[in-house]
Amino acid sequence: MKYNKLTPEEEYVILRKGTERPFTGEYTDNFEAGTYHCKQCGKALYRSDDKFHSGCGWPSFDDEIPGAIKKIPDNDGIRTEIVCANCGGHLGHVFFGEKFTEKNTRHCVNSISLVFKPNKDEVTMKRAYFAGGCFWGVEHLFKKLDGVVEVTSGYTGGYKENPSYQEVCSDKTGHAEAVEIVFDPQKINFRQLAKYFFEIHDPTQVDRQGPDVGSQYRSAIFYVDEEQKQIAFELIQILKDKGYNVVTDVTKYTKFWPAEDYHQDYYQKTGKAPYCHFYRKKFDQ
Repeated sequence: MKYNKLTPEEEYVILRKGTERPFTGEYTDNFEAGTYHCKQCGKALYRSDDKFHSGCGWPSFDDEIPGAIKKIPDNDGIRTEIVCANCGGHLGHVFFGEKFTEKNTRHCVNSISLVFKPNKDEVTMKRAYFAGGCFWGVEHLFKKLDGVVEVTSGYTGGYKENPSYQEVCSDKTGHAEAVEIVFDPQKINFRQLAKYFFEIHDPTQVDRQGPDVGSQYRSAIFYVDEEQKQIAFELIQILKDKGYNVVTDVTKYTKFWPAEDYHQDYYQKTGKAPYCHFYRKKFDQ
């Protein structure tokens, strides 16, 4: 993977885990709307909505973009280091229990590890939510599409706030294992995503997908607007006309809860391959 060339100062922090002097960073007092990306690889890490003023002298965030940050024990045996989950570049440290915000978390990040992109660069991005069995396989295959910017595994369609994987697996929270897709509509549209969704899983199975059984493995589209809703029903009718007994649920999107870190990029991390998701063409074009 090709990374951006770093200056000696950037290498000191990002590669050798150094720290820039407090109150000197470019983004310490920046609160413009936008996103913060990794200086080394360009991966989106933080949103401006999660940035707050802590007075510590470095940019502070109380949350990260799901799956973007990896937390590891620091060599000092006390702190928790945060690095870019994509390239491993050093960002800073994360602290808990300080009560700066309701989330009670502070990501203390070196400005030199970041690149800020104002919202004007990303206003075209849209979101889609699909459930089609175990989210590992759905996430893995959607990431292959050109125009898909981010895919996050998580839970939606239920009634419990911020459920854990164990709770969802109990089949008592109402949630489905799902993926949140951020996509560039100038490169790919919702109809193409929805078609692909129907072609990478079996939409005729009720509350299961292959060997995985339970309502959390149901087939569902969670639409964010009337256009997505209409497209979903149109595609389902096309498949029914072809003889598929489609049972995919079409439901209005409400809230998405990102799954635990170890679920994100599961097949990339493990080197394994999906066991019940694969591409099978179902539409004529």
